[in-house]
Amino acid sequence: MASQSVEPSKSTVDPGEGIGLKAILRFVLFLVLLPLVLFGAAGRLAWPMGWAFVGAYIASVFVSRVIVMVKFPELLSERAQFVEAEGTKRWDRVLVPLMALFGPLVTLMVAGLDKRYGWSPQVSPPVQFVGLTLVVVGLSLGTWAMAVNRFFSSVVRIQKDRGHAVVTGGPYRIVRHPAYAGGVLSQLAVPIMLDSLWALIPAGLVAVGYIVRTFLEDRELYRELAGYDEYMQQTRYRLVPGIW
Repeated sequence: MASQSVEPSKSTVDPGEGIGLKAILRFVLFLVLLPLVLFGAAGRLAWPMGWAFVGAYIASVFVSRVIVMVKFPELLSERAQFVEAEGTKRWDRVLVPLMALFGPLVTLMVAGLDKRYGWSPQVSPPVQFVGLTLVVVGLSLGTWAMAVNRFFSSVVRIQKDRGHAVVTGGPYRIVRHPAYAGGVLSQLAVPIMLDSLWALIPAGLVAVGYIVRTFLEDRELYRELAGYDEYMQQTRYRLVPGIW
């Protein structure tokens, strides 16, 4: 979602306000599920690249949440609402669980099973390290976007209750949806770093979901968020500079 170009004043909102036990448990459960699904499907714990992925993902989550807690503590409550948030677009209630939960878990499950049964031709270690690098770049792009965006909601909705304004700073100067660009990059790189070409199938579907969500969100912001049409003239591309 979008953020304002001026630096917001320090919030006095309690970072725990509005964050229910259900939301916290759901978040923790997902972080626990990642290694459980990956290593459970692989049938082994001795998998350095598997641990590299889990470490990179958890580090990204930790760093981004610490940044939000310091800069925009009220955003924690906003993100905790998930699809229950008032004003969430109906199509996003379908896309969010598929993209943020089921799709990534299926990708990890396929990668783990591929590791166990050796379905795919082996990806060479140097190429796996390239995949790891791209995963880190993608996750970092999402963290950067969150760090400058006090309206970085987990769902697509116009946050009138929070004074929603248009993004212009940080990575939003390059593309209009930098976190989605990072999401596409990291999703497609995960199967490469985990040595599983078969996992490219579910990962590719998640990437398509990001592209669809980008188009739909861009349309809604143009229709409903004041100033977004001018921003579109300044930052022409949605995901990939020079392409789209």
